[in-house]
Amino acid sequence: MTKRYTLFALALTLALVLAACGSPAAPAAPTEADTGAPADSPSPASEPVQVRIGWGGSPDTLNPGTAVLSEAYTLFELVYDSMYQLNLDGSYSLELAESAEVSEDGITWTFKIRSGITWHDGQPLTARDIAFSYNFYQSNQDFAFLPIYTDYFASVEAPDDSTVVITLSEAIPNMESQLVFLYVLPQHIWGELEGASAAEFENTAMVGSGPFKLVDYVQNEYVQLEAVRNHPLYNAKIDGVVFRTYGNTDALVQALRAGEVDMITEMTNTAVPSLRNEADIQVVNGAPAAPAVSDIIFNLTDETTCPPDDGLCTGHPALRDRNVRLALAHATDKQKIIDVVLLGLGTPGTALLPDGLGVWYNDSIVDYEFNVDLANQILDDAGYLDTDADGVREMPGGGNPLSFRLNWPSDSTTAPREAELLSEMYALIGVQLQLQALDPDTLTAVCCPVFDFDLIIWGWGSDPDPGFLLSVMTTDEIPTGTSETGYSNPAYDELYYAQAVELDLQTRIDMVHELQQIAFDDIVYIIPFYDQSVQAFRTDRFTGWIIDQPKLALEDVSSLLVIEPVP
Repeated sequence: MTKRYTLFALALTLALVLAACGSPAAPAAPTEADTGAPADSPSPASEPVQVRIGWGGSPDTLNPGTAVLSEAYTLFELVYDSMYQLNLDGSYSLELAESAEVSEDGITWTFKIRSGITWHDGQPLTARDIAFSYNFYQSNQDFAFLPIYTDYFASVEAPDDSTVVITLSEAIPNMESQLVFLYVLPQHIWGELEGASAAEFENTAMVGSGPFKLVDYVQNEYVQLEAVRNHPLYNAKIDGVVFRTYGNTDALVQALRAGEVDMITEMTNTAVPSLRNEADIQVVNGAPAAPAVSDIIFNLTDETTCPPDDGLCTGHPALRDRNVRLALAHATDKQKIIDVVLLGLGTPGTALLPDGLGVWYNDSIVDYEFNVDLANQILDDAGYLDTDADGVREMPGGGNPLSFRLNWPSDSTTAPREAELLSEMYALIGVQLQLQALDPDTLTAVCCPVFDFDLIIWGWGSDPDPGFLLSVMTTDEIPTGTSETGYSNPAYDELYYAQAVELDLQTRIDMVHELQQIAFDDIVYIIPFYDQSVQAFRTDRFTGWIIDQPKLALEDVSSLLVIEPVP
């Protein structure tokens, strides 16, 4: 699932309200009487084995339809099931279905659903829940991300309790990636919701069918999950998981050192050397489970693209001029940002699709060179002069200085230093930045589709398929809240929709590469870097963390199902 996240990883994210010196108290663990755990559960009920995970954010909502932040999707992966599971090697495996058949013309997909799967409240999960969920996402087009995965669903039906039939409007090349993040919801809970009631539903019970179920949740403090015993597909070796939110990365790292948490999902790279010297702590890094991209977002909206219902579209008018964006691109020293902010653990970016997407990534794009003199010349030639000698250029004709608001999410581990570096770099070409961190809820609110900003440092975690991130730059997504920039290019739109139904792999790869080149040439974003996932865990608490796969995500279900207490 694409997830908007702070830098990062994908990571990549909500307001943090705890003091730096402390962490929230973990909720009381449920007893055996509460859970009905069998006698052969991994530990006595009086001493439940819970892994404690520290992170810098919190889910923005427990509603899969409206969730934006990556922490929410981390929980969805643990609490809900989908038709497919995405593995850390990039492959797919069937989850709710035991088999899948596709018609010769690629239009009709028939799934046989596993028997014996129940919701956390004890009711059976059937094919009718799955069909309901897919139709529910499709009918609620104001949901954040999930409806786009149903774009080519002409119909979804459940002829019986064990069969789901999806009929497509036309054959598509990526059915697995369209279903892997469509979390299946219980119809008996969600069936009466529609429109505003569906979007406003808080889903505090969060009844799913996955290997973990929700026990307690306090936003910006903690989330407590309990392992589901006798699950037909999964059986964790631990009793539960507690995710604790920490107010800054120093507190997060200190909590790991002190043994308050067993694993942390993120840290500033400056903490890596000292943590590697700590007894009983192992630091690991690798490609994120969702290949990650950091972006500098331009507000490109004007009177023709501003959403009529929600849009404020207060972006600085100079940002609509490609010359200004080109000058900023030439003034951005990406390698310095990588060296200072990531301690070298990243690569310069060019496209919104990250380099971790393999063949989909266009590695032939030649980046704009870092050249301050060239950047100044571009602005001079375009008529952006500093007529009052205050160090800040004005728009042609004077009166409107090139002073841009730069925002970022307050729980980002990297954005504050990156913002300072950008301010120093852009000052060299007569551009002033007004720096302000916003809590992620506020930042989401001013971003899209309101467009009440100039520049934002943010980022995405990517699907294994390029379709979603490419859709972010289509005109159709401007009023939905998915477009961050308000970018509109009919040629880009036409090519995007053509690649979405292109069945020949190489032809589609070529089209995806061309889309990246178009966006790069139009300077829709500046992509400072693609970073690695850096995480750490205590070796004296649990063993079995999955660290030998092509992707790294210790908070993923793959690790949480197999880790067990150190003997």
